[in-house]
Amino acid sequence: MATELESRTVPVEGGRIHLVEQGRGPLVLMVHGFPESWYSWRHQLAALADAGFRAVAPDQRGYGGTTRPDAIDRYTLLDLVGDVVGLIDALGGGKAIVVGHDWGAPVAWHTALLRPDRVAGVAGLSVPFTPRMPVSPMSMWREAFGDRFYQVYFQEPGVAERELEADVLETMRRLLIGASGDRPRPDGDGERLPAGVLPDGGGFLDVLRATDELPGWLTAQDLDFYAREFERTGFAGGLNWYRNQDRNWELLAPWQGAVVTPPALYVAGTRDPVVEFPGMDRLLPNLRMFVPNLLDSVLLDGCGHWTQQERPDEVNEALLEFLSSL
Repeated sequence: MATELESRTVPVEGGRIHLVEQGRGPLVLMVHGFPESWYSWRHQLAALADAGFRAVAPDQRGYGGTTRPDAIDRYTLLDLVGDVVGLIDALGGGKAIVVGHDWGAPVAWHTALLRPDRVAGVAGLSVPFTPRMPVSPMSMWREAFGDRFYQVYFQEPGVAERELEADVLETMRRLLIGASGDRPRPDGDGERLPAGVLPDGGGFLDVLRATDELPGWLTAQDLDFYAREFERTGFAGGLNWYRNQDRNWELLAPWQGAVVTPPALYVAGTRDPVVEFPGMDRLLPNLRMFVPNLLDSVLLDGCGHWTQQERPDEVNEALLEFLSSL
């Protein structure tokens, strides 16, 4: 049987990272997305530990018990990759398998891109590796959707914070159900906005259709955990990741055309709004062009955005099969 769950904080360059870990063996770092926590990996920790791995789930920069810098420009992908490398060093050095979900997926992919010497394998859940484009992300979103794409809406400090922090429990309920595979289907006769696009005059939460009852994968205790965390920390840390999209694009210019070389896995749900974003229909079938050692792409039928929480058994099976191949 696996060792007990252990919670602690470790120093890294520029701050401290809170993590939860379980098990002994090869290091598997599992990095969460927005707006989440180490808790997003609660179903993976014991499963990986029981299989002979050291499973570690940190709170990422800006979240939970980890350092939350005030300056927006301290949340670039280079900072976040630096946190992962610093954490690998703090946990004994060498190589790690890095698994990321949502915003954690770009962190995982770019750790593999920038530091392949420290990555034995990489897995991305929901968000595939996206190569650097000729124009900046915000320019693309603004040209396509004006100021109504949610990532553009997130750019002005304070605006999204006010919306999301007005009722944190309701925000998390709407988010977790409204982006899941259990969200209600859109009305047949209403105009359907493209994925990620906000209605005129509306906010981020207005696009999320949620049921009154919690789906089977989400308990009241789960919801309360997230609500307590974000009532304490606020959402600014996580939102600041989005506010560095164009800065990331500038910083990553030296890696234009570079590909992710470590062995890789991609997992997503067929009802994940991310797979409906513009361009995904071209990227996903051609992902091996940019991730040449992609061993498998797993699509979970009917699963929404919260991949490893909605379908823990299937995700654990895919991860363990991938880990055993390394």
